[in-house]
Amino acid sequence: MNAEANAPAETPGAQPAVPEAVDPPAGSDELAKLLAEKQELMNTLVRRQADFENYRKRVEKERHQDRHRGVEAAIEHLLPVLDAFDRALASSSDPSFAEYHRGFELIRRQLWEALAKQGLVRIDALGQEFNPHFHHAIERVETTEHAEGIVIGEMQPGYLFHERVLRPAMVRVASAPETHSAHASKHEH
Repeated sequence: MNAEANAPAETPGAQPAVPEAVDPPAGSDELAKLLAEKQELMNTLVRRQADFENYRKRVEKERHQDRHRGVEAAIEHLLPVLDAFDRALASSSDPSFAEYHRGFELIRRQLWEALAKQGLVRIDALGQEFNPHFHHAIERVETTEHAEGIVIGEMQPGYLFHERVLRPAMVRVASAPETHSAHASKHEH
C-alpha cells in the first residue's frame, strides 16, 4: 500500500477547504437581529396564547349565562303557578278540603324543590328593613308597633335567581304616624 492511496483524492479545480473568515461585527449584528426576531415571535406567541385563553373563558362564561337566562325565563313563567298554589293553600280552611289541601301542599313543595335546585331563592321580606333593591313598596302603613321602614306585610313574595332579583317582593312598609302637633302647625300657617 502506498501512502498516496490513503490520502484523500483531490478533485481537479477544487479549492482546499479553508474556513471562511466571518466578519465578527457583521455576524454579531446578524445574531442580535435574529435573537430580537425570536424574542418578538415568542412575545407574539405568548400574547396569542393569552388571547385564546381569554376568548375561551369568555365563551364559556357566555354559554353559562345563556343557560341561566333560559332557566330564568322558564322560572319566570312558573312563578304565577307557585303564587296560585300559595293562594289556593291560604284560601280554604274547610275540613272537607283537608285531603285536597294536603295534595296541593305536596305538589307545591315538589314544584318549589325543583325550582330551588335550579337556583331560585325566596326573598325574606317580613320584619326586614325596606330595601328598594329587593322590595317594591305598595303601601306605607302608619304604626307605632314597628320602626319606620320595616316591612310589615308581604302582598306577593319576591325571588332571587343566582343572587339576581328575578322579582322583587311587593310589601307594606311601616311609617311613623304624623304627630298631632305637626298637623296643627301645618294647618295654622
